[in-house]
Parts: sequence; structure tokens; C-alpha cells
Amino acid sequence: MPNLEKNSINQSQSAANDTFGSNNSSIVKSPTKMGVSQDSKNLGLLNWLGCLFTGFVVPLVLLLIKKEDSYVQSQAKEALNMFISMIFVYMGLWVITIVFGAIFAPLAMIPLLLMGLTGFAFFIFCVLGAIKCSNGENFKVPFNIRLLK
Repeated sequence: MPNLEKNSINQSQSAANDTFGSNNSSIVKSPTKMGVSQDSKNLGLLNWLGCLFTGFVVPLVLLLIKKEDSYVQSQAKEALNMFISMIFVYMGLWVITIVFGAIFAPLAMIPLLLMGLTGFAFFIFCVLGAIKCSNGENFKVPFNIRLLK
């Protein structure tokens, strides 16, 4: 009788291992196994850091080269949209600076300060994008003009 009980216990353990896996690591899947590959994460990180240091060059190159990787494509488009949005903001602030400077020179300091804040925001969003991409998360910049979809 004891042998029969041991067999049934071994069979139930075997069935449980087949169903749930022999160790706990197969039950809990990492984000790399479920969604974004490590290469995509690295390219997303490179995209945002490249946007910080080279402007539109690195995101544009990644957009053109990595057409099969939807994660890299979405992050490259987001970085390009942010860069284009920042260019529009800078152009508008330069026009306001010229107009204010023609009226009363000290007023020109207001848009110049806003340009500095815009540059700081650009830096912060690039760093946040790099951090999110290194974790495999999709990063969307708030207040972004989405010209590329």
C-alpha cells in the first residue's frame, strides 16, 4: 500500500511540474520574454540619448533602418516629433523675442527665459525617454505635436 501512495504522489508532482513548470521562473515571465526584446530596449535608449546629443539625426536613422521593429519605430517617431515640436517652440519664441526687443529691450528677456526652460524640458524628456526605454516601457512626451504617426 505505501508504494501505491508514493506512486500517486510522484504522478501528481509530475503533472504539476508539467502544468506549471518545474521551477517558479517559468511561471513569472520577465518583460523581455513577454514583449520588448533587449535589442529593442537598447536601440530605444540609444534613440533618446542620440536625440539629446545629435538632435534629429539618430532618431531619423533608426526610423529609416529599423522598419521591422515597431517599438523602435514608435520611440524614434516620438523623439522626432519632440524635436520638431521644440523647433516650432524655439522659432515662435525667437519671433516674440524680436518683437519684444523692438518695443522695450528688457521685455525680450521673458521669451529668452522661456527658451531656457524649453531646452531644460527637452533635456528632461530625453532622459525620461531613455530611462523608460531601458525598462522596455513605451514613452510618450506630453505636449508633443504628433506630425509623424
